[in-house]
Amino acid sequence: MTITCPRCGVEHEERFYGPCTSCRDALRAKFLGEGRDVEVAEYVPKMNVTPNAVALKDD
Repeated sequence: MTITCPRCGVEHEERFYGPCTSCRDALRAKFLGEGRDVEVAEYVPKMNVTPNAVALKDD
């Protein structure tokens, strides 16, 4: 299917609509992101429910 690249405006044979192969390669090179480790505090759930008096009752 012949499409016009929305980024550079050149007609290309592509399977799907979108940037052409050369534009995709340029975008990958420009916006190459590297993974990083993020330190976060340990999750401590909140206690929203108060204990039931019947459950705490001693026999």
